[in-house]
Amino acid sequence: MMKKLTITDVRAFVLEQAGSGGDYHDREQGHWLVDTLIATPMSAYPEYKQSRTSFGINVMKSIVVEVEASDGTIGISAGQGGAPACYMIEQHFRRFIVGQDPRSLNRIWDQMFRASRYYGGKGVPLWAISAVDLALWDLLGLLRQEPVYQMIGGAVRNEIELYCTGIRPDVAKEAGFIGGKMPLPHSPADRREGLNANVKQFREMRDRVGPDFHLMADCWMALDVPYAVELAYALQEIGMYWLEEVLHPDDFDGYKLLKERVPWMRWTTGEHEYTRYGFRKLIESRSVDILQPDVMWCGGLTELLRISAMAAAYDIPVVPHGSGAYSYHFVVTQPHCPFCEYLNTSTDCLSFPPVFGNMFENEILPKNGKIKLTDDPGWGLKLNRKGLELNRVSPAAKRQGE
Repeated sequence: MMKKLTITDVRAFVLEQAGSGGDYHDREQGHWLVDTLIATPMSAYPEYKQSRTSFGINVMKSIVVEVEASDGTIGISAGQGGAPACYMIEQHFRRFIVGQDPRSLNRIWDQMFRASRYYGGKGVPLWAISAVDLALWDLLGLLRQEPVYQMIGGAVRNEIELYCTGIRPDVAKEAGFIGGKMPLPHSPADRREGLNANVKQFREMRDRVGPDFHLMADCWMALDVPYAVELAYALQEIGMYWLEEVLHPDDFDGYKLLKERVPWMRWTTGEHEYTRYGFRKLIESRSVDILQPDVMWCGGLTELLRISAMAAAYDIPVVPHGSGAYSYHFVVTQPHCPFCEYLNTSTDCLSFPPVFGNMFENEILPKNGKIKLTDDPGWGLKLNRKGLELNRVSPAAKRQGE
């Protein structure tokens, strides 16, 4: 039995160096994630079209959260949101964390969410809540000496099949992944020429990977309904496994129209949706075939489990967006999660490095396109403290005058 403990401190740090941590887009120039031509909502503006860093996709920075118990045990998590998220955690959410029983996950989550409703609900406030929640799950696993996946019901499969997101699905296929997802290069702003170029890129990749490999397109909120419909029909002969996040995340009616007009296509979304309230309409309308919540953004594992339960009641598969080990521990416990994403963070997608760079000493890596989790407690991740430049930009002590 776990002895009675309390949480004594919560600390939030900005991770200063590029290429590590929860902000996948904080990369050096030339990396495929930022300097490949990728359709975005900003593609309508020529000066912000070529590189996603040009419109600031990398400005929010990675963060590290620590939650410490009264026996000195420290739970950690990766997150995103930079100094603003750290400020919220240390100056606002701290009051709901310190002094609590580490097992009070639902209470802490609910109080953080309710208290931030007047300025939150989506975006950075939910990123901050997610990071705290993931650190709490890590702490609880360390105290119980159990991996997170065992604490939420145990594994329903021995290993997790993965698809790989990057610019080289052909290389991913050779490495044993079941599928590959490429970014769509052109948006409606590029008119017919861009549409033809999109089709050409995916047709050439289909020729490389063959007919039985799952090939997906990430459209990153860049399209509208008419263009998405035309694109789907143009790609029909290629046999795309899905088209992802084609619309603005709040365009619920648009997704309903897409399913009506192109019922044979798998439409997926959810990466930029938040909490069960955001997912409820997508689920109830059955307008999306697969949901893709990000556990580091949507509200953490505590909220992802609620979203997943809602989806399961409608037999809608859940394939989480990114997030490495945080997603793996979730997916391995859920019968309606058929596989998981591996985000390739190498510069050219010719190798398969740790998702979080050098942030952790022991991040688990794919083998033959699969992940097999260990019995290490918590998330099974050990922070690489010596190799990271961590900046505690808004410690609570400054506010309290200690």
